[in-house]
Amino acid sequence: MADKRDYYEVLGVDKSVSDDELKKAYRKAAKKYHPDLHPGDAEAEKNFKEVNEAYEVLSDKEKKARYDQFGHAGVDPNFGAGGGYGGGGFGGGFGDFGDLGDIFGSFFGGGFGGGRQRNPNAPRRGNDTAATVNLSFEEAAKGCKKTVKVTKIDNCKECGGSGAEKGTTPKTCPVCHGSGQVASTQRTPFGVMQTQRVCDNCHGSGKIIDKSCRTCAGKGRIRHTVEQTVDIPAGIDDGQVISLRGGGDAGANGGPSGDLRINVNVRPHPIFERDGFDVFCEIPITFTQAALGDEITVPTLDGKVKFTIHEGTQPGDEFKLKGKGIQRLNYSGKGDQYVKVIVEVPKDLSKVQKDKLKEFDKACDDKNYKKRKTFAEKIKEFL
Repeated sequence: MADKRDYYEVLGVDKSVSDDELKKAYRKAAKKYHPDLHPGDAEAEKNFKEVNEAYEVLSDKEKKARYDQFGHAGVDPNFGAGGGYGGGGFGGGFGDFGDLGDIFGSFFGGGFGGGRQRNPNAPRRGNDTAATVNLSFEEAAKGCKKTVKVTKIDNCKECGGSGAEKGTTPKTCPVCHGSGQVASTQRTPFGVMQTQRVCDNCHGSGKIIDKSCRTCAGKGRIRHTVEQTVDIPAGIDDGQVISLRGGGDAGANGGPSGDLRINVNVRPHPIFERDGFDVFCEIPITFTQAALGDEITVPTLDGKVKFTIHEGTQPGDEFKLKGKGIQRLNYSGKGDQYVKVIVEVPKDLSKVQKDKLKEFDKACDDKNYKKRKTFAEKIKEFL
């Protein structure tokens, strides 16, 4: 764990960061190191994965609490695991502090010590896993199917998760009788106290394996990479997370699997921008089109549409195409598309063009330029 950077440092935030601030910091960092912007750059890819890992932990309240208390170890899948069968969880408590942890555990009713997980064979839920999916603007708007690679822990198929060689089964530990703990009496500053400690014979698993499974080396579980097909819902946005129940690490002792949390990255579009479920774009038109009006072609997510701009359209005028926005996530209906008109002033005019413009300008009066007339009147009043 020593080579990992602090997750707060990775995202450039502090521990008091709000959910919105965390999401903004994540989006900024993810875009900075996005593989599409740094093709073939191994360092950028490493940073991108680090950013997603940091966000996956800090955006989850339970994982964030464990990380704040225990650091990287608190969110490691093997954190708290015993040396034998079926490790995992927080059963170790203050085990690193030796007898002192056991004393506190017994004195305070097990709240601090090695007795939090009394039954090593009780079902335990698997850890959540994370992956990242990269989408185009259109894929996010309309939905699609994507395949992601996920590294997860599953029960070993060879031994069925027992950790024992095929055809054999683990035996109950004769020392702790399957409890994973043994009681001992100690003299302390508080008097003679009975404490619980991890069984040295089975390392807290409650079971003894005579012949270990060769595939999983007696762990009962294997880590591997699988391909997972994901249905991307229409309307998903950049920075959102898709959760697939049961897609994470397998549970222990018959417990349920964790979830797969898929972080969504949406690539910027060269024309469109998004705000909620509305789409915005800018369209340049000529001075003549703005003055006389014209029928123009407007790109939308559903294809090109014709739109008539009115005579006398001004720079910055905006019109709305109802229902041409993005599908509302998990709801019926779509947002709208807003188109802003940009009147392009011509450059590099020839002498003939300039002379015609001057002639045109002389033919115009205050009726043609009402804003200019009003502004001139205000200046007179001001002066």
